[in-house]
Amino acid sequence: MAFLPLMDNNPRRFLRYPWVTWGLIALCVYIYFEQTAGGSHRYLSIIHGFGFIPALLGGTASLSPELEQLPPFLTLISYQFLHGSFMHLLGNMLFLFVFGDNIEDSMGHLRFLIFYLLCGIAAGLTHFLLNSGATVPTIGASGAVSGVLGAYLLLHPRSKILVPIIIIPLFIPAWILLIVWFVMQVMGATGGEGYQGVAWWAHIGGFFAGLLLVIPFRRNAVPLLDGRQPPQGLRLRKDFRRK
Repeated sequence: MAFLPLMDNNPRRFLRYPWVTWGLIALCVYIYFEQTAGGSHRYLSIIHGFGFIPALLGGTASLSPELEQLPPFLTLISYQFLHGSFMHLLGNMLFLFVFGDNIEDSMGHLRFLIFYLLCGIAAGLTHFLLNSGATVPTIGASGAVSGVLGAYLLLHPRSKILVPIIIIPLFIPAWILLIVWFVMQVMGATGGEGYQGVAWWAHIGGFFAGLLLVIPFRRNAVPLLDGRQPPQGLRLRKDFRRK
């Protein structure tokens, strides 16, 4: 993955611990190992029962009774916690770890959780609008994490992100990393046969959902685009630490 983030230099200002971000990572890791613990048959049953299948939501297909676990609209949430491989899981969780805590800090725990799930739902619906007849399950936290990236671009574009470029770790501005990431998603969505197998439009939909939702979900004291500092008298964390 090009420009894989390792850490940022953006301290949290309101929260000591990003419990929701850490909890989402722990839950995704736990579910992945549950997916893979019972052999290929159980793995495929979980993917089909809890993954998001557009044709089921559109009513043009159905699952056999032994596979059906949730109503199709609820799989817009459950699909966000499933992953197809360890590398798929690792990439999503690394992005969430680097960027998620600052977005949680900007919103608070509960609002961040709602924001995250809504971005994942928006990502799934974007995929549905463009692939309503698809019968292949869509899985992964990528759409929700894409919303986190969109929010980060709007709130902290000038923060520095540590990335390994070739073999040299360098700090680069967040806006460069995130715009390159977005361009890669557009290339994937429009790149033809060689880019199939990934729900690129879901990433794009989640990203735009994050750009839009961060505005009402952020704290009033949190500026856009690394703007003004919080007003005097606002209670901040006393022990800023870099991640």
